[in-house]
Amino acid sequence: MSQLSLQALSAIDLFAVLPPAELEKLASVAVIRKFEAKESLFDEGQPCEGIWVVASGSVRVYKFTPGGRQIVLAVQEAPATVAEVPVFDGGPYPATVITQEPSEAMLIRKDDFLACCRRNPELTLKFLSVFSARLRHLVGFVERVTFGSIRQRLAQALVELADANGASFAMAETHEDLANRLGTVREVVSRNLGRFQSEGLIRLHRREVQILNRAGLAAEAETNF
Repeated sequence: MSQLSLQALSAIDLFAVLPPAELEKLASVAVIRKFEAKESLFDEGQPCEGIWVVASGSVRVYKFTPGGRQIVLAVQEAPATVAEVPVFDGGPYPATVITQEPSEAMLIRKDDFLACCRRNPELTLKFLSVFSARLRHLVGFVERVTFGSIRQRLAQALVELADANGASFAMAETHEDLANRLGTVREVVSRNLGRFQSEGLIRLHRREVQILNRAGLAAEAETNF
């Protein structure tokens, strides 16, 4: 049994309902894999092997449009689980998951995971709460993409970054990455950032962003659906 597997599972609240012996049993069957940045854990449409646990690093969950454009549905920081739904419904992976940075992830094969759920029904209930939270997130995402403008979505993203990092921060994402997350293209993001700067809402210097008028940005982010 890998110590990393046990540590990663122990760090996730979902698995707190498992007795120590069950946790160790699950860790013993997990397969640890190392990934470089921008490597795929699995691709949309691929048959589901099992549930993945991100033990270190972080991943992005992507959908691809018929035209090949990427849309980021979620970002998961370790420790976290991904690919829960196809384990339960028997379908293929519904999205592509790609690492943002060098990461370690472990695969718990479907049969092993479902056997653990049968022995421990509380674990299944825990995962229902995960499904509910992610469904709410996706509904909010669809709502913003469908009814909100790019300007509003970009303003909201900047407000969230400021809340997490302070009024001055370095953009960890490129304009293209940010565009993928907002459901648009790089040129539109760059153009709207320039407009926010000319309007005195922010100051840009390379990848450094300073929020000059948070209230103004927050007002831009408000959308009446």
